[in-house]
Amino acid sequence: MDLYGDLRKMMDVASGRRKASLVLKGGTVVNVFTEKTEVADIAIEDGYIAGIGDYEGEHNVDLSGRYICPGFIDGHIHIESAMVSPPEFEKAVLPHGTTAVIADPHEIGNVAGCQGIDYMLETTKDLDLDVFIMMPSCVPATALDESGAVLGPEDLKPYYDNPRVLGLAEVMNSLGVVAGMDDLMGKLSDAGSRGMVIDGHAPFLEGNGLNAYVCAGVLSDHECSGIDEALKKLGRGQYIMIREGTAARNLEALMPLFAAPYYERCMLVTDDKHPGDLISMGHIDYIIRKAVSLGADPIKAIKMGTLHSARYFGLKDRGAVMPGLRADLAVLEDLKDFRVLAVYKDGKLAAEKGVCIQEKEDKSRELASAFPRVFDSFHLDESTLKDLELEKKGTMQRVIQFKPHELLTQERILPWPDDDTAAAQGHRAQGVDLNEDIVKAAVFERHLHTGHTGIGFIGGYGLKKGAVATSVAHDSHNLIVIGTNDRDMVLAANAVRKNKGGLAVAVDGQVTGELALPIGGIMTQASVYEVESQLEKLKEQTRKLGISEDIDAFMTLAFVSLPVIPKLRINSYGVIDVDRQEVVEAVF
Repeated sequence: MDLYGDLRKMMDVASGRRKASLVLKGGTVVNVFTEKTEVADIAIEDGYIAGIGDYEGEHNVDLSGRYICPGFIDGHIHIESAMVSPPEFEKAVLPHGTTAVIADPHEIGNVAGCQGIDYMLETTKDLDLDVFIMMPSCVPATALDESGAVLGPEDLKPYYDNPRVLGLAEVMNSLGVVAGMDDLMGKLSDAGSRGMVIDGHAPFLEGNGLNAYVCAGVLSDHECSGIDEALKKLGRGQYIMIREGTAARNLEALMPLFAAPYYERCMLVTDDKHPGDLISMGHIDYIIRKAVSLGADPIKAIKMGTLHSARYFGLKDRGAVMPGLRADLAVLEDLKDFRVLAVYKDGKLAAEKGVCIQEKEDKSRELASAFPRVFDSFHLDESTLKDLELEKKGTMQRVIQFKPHELLTQERILPWPDDDTAAAQGHRAQGVDLNEDIVKAAVFERHLHTGHTGIGFIGGYGLKKGAVATSVAHDSHNLIVIGTNDRDMVLAANAVRKNKGGLAVAVDGQVTGELALPIGGIMTQASVYEVESQLEKLKEQTRKLGISEDIDAFMTLAFVSLPVIPKLRINSYGVIDVDRQEVVEAVF
């Protein structure tokens, strides 16, 4: 098979009979096969590595004293969580050495169905960054959710012929798989029969349930929050995706996986990450840097962020500095701080000193007519104080208690707080108890104009006054608002509605900050740097309202409605007991 277009020319370059078009001279090459380094030249021709050794090129670049490793690969990410369009996402990650991502577009899929997936395929096809797609497996996440679309097996099948589609994305409804639900069996069979990759999402699944899950062909998991769970899943043959994102940070707990023999079946992923974190902290390079600072071997960590992801997803043309593979390379200052100095994509300089060489035009505005469901996704009346009324049915209160740096929540049962003057005057919503760090939450269905609203209570968020609202609410992306009083909650919710999606903060009867996200209610065509600036201003406002700097106010809030992560969630149906997959009373 002729991979290169002109095989004879590649052989001539590799053998030294012909000068390479480009030679990277004298760098210290990271060998992911031997786990050693070697000082060598890298000959590049037609976008591929022709040889490693002693070469002269038509154009030579001196990289003496620099380290060269394969371009990084994020094995599981939702691009939409960066809140910018794909061309802007590229600006945030490519300069950090990321040359490929495996994206699950289930966020936009939950909003706009197949149109959302088509939008992501269209806007990623001409980037320097290679974006591979995994088909969303659970749209909606469960039957106890209201999304803008329902994707069944027949909806997914046509996409498997696309060479950039690699398989079936995180099968979140693990209980449905174990139970043998027809819809899921169809999706698993379709992907499995084609030999495609099937990713998992099954926090705490073990025993026979885990056996059934793996037997169904689900071979990875990114939800391990502790080493015991990870080892159980490794023991059943799953690959572990070690996740370090904006809200979910599992790296420290999973550090034992960076040692033999476990690291060979592990890869690095971010899952969800905000633009500011991507720009300032980094992407996969950040995870490697942090892992090394915690004691990981640097080359083993690099392998987990390159070769292992490539091999797991069947990307045979990348993942190592090797003759015959794509010249996707990250140039590093050292193997301690992992500062990326330059990035080569397909043998061309694609980023240098933290900036992409060539910016891609964002055609989102032109695409509005082609993807109307993506750009007109808010079907919701203005919120009123009446919408937030909650019938008091008893004397006890069920609270969704956050756990720091985890997506997991706990159930907390407390006596209903006595109504005081502040509540009666509207300064505090009924059920809110600031001494116990309990605030009110509401979720408004915004896709199909059903009028459904779920109401409950949140603990551990830290909010002391005002309200915070967002339409970035995984995975159905309905409008969620959390606050200390109903008036500010209504104001924040209506600000998001007015912008056709986004984030908003309100306090003392005024909207004090907002970020419009009109693409599906979850992204914007604005510059990634502009979004970072606006988002940081909003986060600063939330800190003034009491929310700790130790959590990301918006990313944390975004996951409170996802009904597949234990223990409790809240969506447009009300408070959800995830383990039982039942709606439960907020007050009883």
